[in-house]
Amino acid sequence: MMDLGWLLVVELIALGTVTGFLAGLLGIGGGMMMVPFMTWILASRGVDPGQAVKMAIATSMASILFTSLSSVRAHHARGAVRWDLLRSLAPGIVGGGLLAGAGLFAVLKGQGLALFFALFIGFSATQMLLDRKPKPSRQMPGPAGQTLVGGAIGLVSGLVGAGGAFVSVPFMTWCNVPIRQAVGTSAALGFPIALANTVGYLIAGRSVPPALPGAVGYLYLPALVIVAAASVSMAPIGARVAHGTDVARLKRLFACLLFGLAAYMAWQSQRS
Repeated sequence: MMDLGWLLVVELIALGTVTGFLAGLLGIGGGMMMVPFMTWILASRGVDPGQAVKMAIATSMASILFTSLSSVRAHHARGAVRWDLLRSLAPGIVGGGLLAGAGLFAVLKGQGLALFFALFIGFSATQMLLDRKPKPSRQMPGPAGQTLVGGAIGLVSGLVGAGGAFVSVPFMTWCNVPIRQAVGTSAALGFPIALANTVGYLIAGRSVPPALPGAVGYLYLPALVIVAAASVSMAPIGARVAHGTDVARLKRLFACLLFGLAAYMAWQSQRS
């Protein structure tokens, strides 16, 4: 691999370490953290701001292919993955992910995606802080309803470069799935989300000239390799900590951080 420079390597290792740990700990936040910081890393190296956003989203999503496998093994070992829900949600997720990655992603401008990202993680952070409790009688919808929900998760995930847990964890807990099962199942859902969207990004970016050495369309391969390696090593540690820790306070702190990242991406969306 080409000479990246020691500072870039250090930045990418640090980013992968933090996002991998958070993905395992909270079942949420990997992409939310990665996209703003990856956008900054790429823009600081001369990539056009709009292109930097798209590359950050695509590279973040591709890294989830590896992070989700590492995280789900740890959650499955503790019986926290609802495979029945995974089977019901996955078809819609694949369809929504392909629509986002191969269709809408190529049409929308990078600045528009940055604004959408900012609004959505701001909304997600607000929901974290409110921590509303579900009605005791509420249950997951039937197979058709779960397919539709999966489609929405895959579509939104593809537009923001995250693994979908920011939608699936709140939805499942809202339907009275225990929080640890919601987190574990969301980790498993990350793989079909990432696979469908990454295929879509490759299709959409097949004619995009490389913005940096090592870029293939919207994917920045050096960052993908380094971030994925660091994330995979940290996700199981985060998952182990999650099963022995009250994460409510951590989620509140993380929500505050998300508001700051939302503000940065909103600012990024205004750049030419």
